[in-house]
Amino acid sequence: MDKALGSVEYRRQVPVIDEVEVLVVGGGPAGLGAAIAAARGGARTLLIERYGFLGGNMTAGLVGPCMTAYSLDGSQQLIGGIFDEFVRRMEAIGGALHPSGIEGGSAWSGFIAYGHERVTPFDPEAAKTVAIRMCREAGVEVLFHSFVADALTVRGDGGRPRLDSVITTGKGGLAAIRAQVTVDCSADGDVAARAGARFEIGREGDGLMQPMTLFFRVSHVDDAVVEEYVRTHPEDYRPFASLVARAQKEGRFPAPRRGVGLYKTLEPGVWRINTSRILKRDGTSTADLTAAEIEGREQVMALLEFFRRDLPGFQDCRLMDTATQIGVRETRRILGEYTLTLGDLKNGRRFEDVIALCGYPVDIHDPTGAGGGVTPDLQVANAYEIPFRVMVPQDIDGLLVAGRAVSATHEALAAIRVMPPCFAMGQAAGSAAAMAVARGIAPRTVSIPELHARLRADGAILGTAAPA
Repeated sequence: MDKALGSVEYRRQVPVIDEVEVLVVGGGPAGLGAAIAAARGGARTLLIERYGFLGGNMTAGLVGPCMTAYSLDGSQQLIGGIFDEFVRRMEAIGGALHPSGIEGGSAWSGFIAYGHERVTPFDPEAAKTVAIRMCREAGVEVLFHSFVADALTVRGDGGRPRLDSVITTGKGGLAAIRAQVTVDCSADGDVAARAGARFEIGREGDGLMQPMTLFFRVSHVDDAVVEEYVRTHPEDYRPFASLVARAQKEGRFPAPRRGVGLYKTLEPGVWRINTSRILKRDGTSTADLTAAEIEGREQVMALLEFFRRDLPGFQDCRLMDTATQIGVRETRRILGEYTLTLGDLKNGRRFEDVIALCGYPVDIHDPTGAGGGVTPDLQVANAYEIPFRVMVPQDIDGLLVAGRAVSATHEALAAIRVMPPCFAMGQAAGSAAAMAVARGIAPRTVSIPELHARLRADGAILGTAAPA
C-alpha cells in the first residue's frame, strides 16, 4: 500500500478521529512542557500518551530525582517556567523537595557520593497527579493508551513535505489525528522518523547507544547505616564500589557497573536503585526492548541478593516495585537546522535563538562495558545554551521535536537528555507551536524575539543572549 504523501487509498482505511491545532506526542517531561505551553498559548491541544498516566520516565521509568536545573556549580537557577511550577506543585502536596534546598554531597543528592548540586527528589505518584492536573487546568485534551503507528505528509510550500496526520493505534484500532503543528516528544523521534525526517542513531563510528537501565525501589533500608558507610569510605568514588568489585570477582554481581547508583527518596527507608545495565540494545526495536525488559528484571533479582548479603544497611531490604518500562537513555537524534555539539557546551556558546539554559555535565554510560556516567574529561561550561533550531527538522514542516531526540551529537545529547532541560525544550516547542498556529505560519519561521518574550512571560530563564 502506498502511503507516500498521504495517499487517498491509505486515508480511506484509517478514520480521522480528531483535528486539532497542536498535537503533542508523548506525555513525559518534554511532552508536558509542550502541551501545557501550547494550551496556555491559546491553541486547541491534544496530548497522546501510550500509558494510562503521564510523566514518562518520571513515572513509568521510576527515574528520579530530577537532575539539576541549576548551573554546574549550583549557584544559579537556569530552568524555571513549567518545570519549576511542576516541582512546586508536587512540593505543595508533600511529593517533592525544591532543588534550591538540595546541596551537593547531601544524602538528597541522588548519587550520594557524587556531589550533584540542586537535584529534585520527588514521588512518582505525586508526579502523576500534578501532571494531569496541570494539563487539565491548561485546557489540554488527553488521550491515553495511544501509540504512534505512522505519520502522513502532504506537499507543503516550496516542495518540502509537511506533516499532516499522525496515525495512532490502540484498543480502537488505527486512527488518524490531523494537526496544524505536531510536537514529537516521543523521546525516540517516532513521529519524525515515520514522517521521513533524517536522523542519526548512536555514537559515531559504531552506532552503539548508551545502555538501558531498569530502575527499581527497595524499602526497609537503614538510612543512617548507608549514609555513614558512604561518608566513611571516600575512596569509593561511586557508592559501594569496592564491595561491587569484590562481588564481581566472585561472580555474584550481575551488571557491568563500578558501583551502586543510590537515590534516597522522600520516604524513610525507601531508595531508588539505578544499577542494572543492559548493553547493546536498541530502544527503537520491539524485539530488543522485550529482551531488555526480561534481562533487566533478572538483574534486579540478582542485585537484591547482593544487596542483602553485602551492602551495609540493606540486609533487610525488600523489593517494592520495578519500573513499568526499561529506562532508555539514547536512540534517534534528528538532523535539525542546527546540531548542538560538545564544543558548544564546553565554550558556553551563545545563540540568538536560545530557548533554554542548562548546567548538567556530560553523562555518557559506556555502551560496551562498566564505565561511564558523569564524564569529567568532557568538560562543559558552568551554564550553556540550547537553541531553537535543534528542535526543527531540516526536511519536514509542521513538526517540532523536543526532548532527547533533538539535533545534537552523541556527546552533547548526554548532557541535555535529563528531565529539567527536556521540560524547558518542551515548553519552548509548545509555545512556538501555538504561535505558528495563531499566525498561520510554519513553526520554523516563528519570530524568535516574540518567542523569547512569551517564554520569559511564562517564567523561563534565557540568560543574556536573548534580548529582554
